[in-house]
Amino acid sequence: MTAPRIVHLMRHGEPDGAGRMIGHGDPPATPAGIAACVAVAASLMPVAIVASDLARAHACADAISGPHGLVAGRDARWRELNFGDWDGRHPRDLDPDALARFWADPDGAPPPGGERWSALVERVGAAIPALVDGTLVVTHAGAIRAALAVSCGFDARQTWTFALPYAGIVTLRLWPDTPPVAQIVRLA
Repeated sequence: MTAPRIVHLMRHGEPDGAGRMIGHGDPPATPAGIAACVAVAASLMPVAIVASDLARAHACADAISGPHGLVAGRDARWRELNFGDWDGRHPRDLDPDALARFWADPDGAPPPGGERWSALVERVGAAIPALVDGTLVVTHAGAIRAALAVSCGFDARQTWTFALPYAGIVTLRLWPDTPPVAQIVRLA
């Protein structure tokens, strides 16, 4: 059996407009949000850092990279779910029935003009094999949930049960031989 890899998945720092449905829209992370990510990552010893290509993630990754002597790469596969017509809107301003259908079945009832859950899972699943042991990925809550679905075999509803705060980290031990096989090492 091939040795497992440790991969850290960090949610970006708090963005401007937190609380809204922020998918492919790109509000920046606040200075406090970036500082929180740097503080949390200080105890890690990443050998590589990869970030979503959205500014709120890669600004955090860039700030983390310097103290570790690394350069953060960009990978669009780690983007958040595309919320389509809902992007940037507060959930209270959306049709409550449509929002409830989405939360109950994000693949069967995606946001209008948005992305299906299965598309997010597919693109994140394609990104995971490229991660080397010790990689830190700075990404979004939806992408972390998709990684849990791919790596641990969780369905969408199970992934919603995880609290993923801004600057929070999920550390996975991934075995490549018989997916989905992973162990959640840390959820903070």
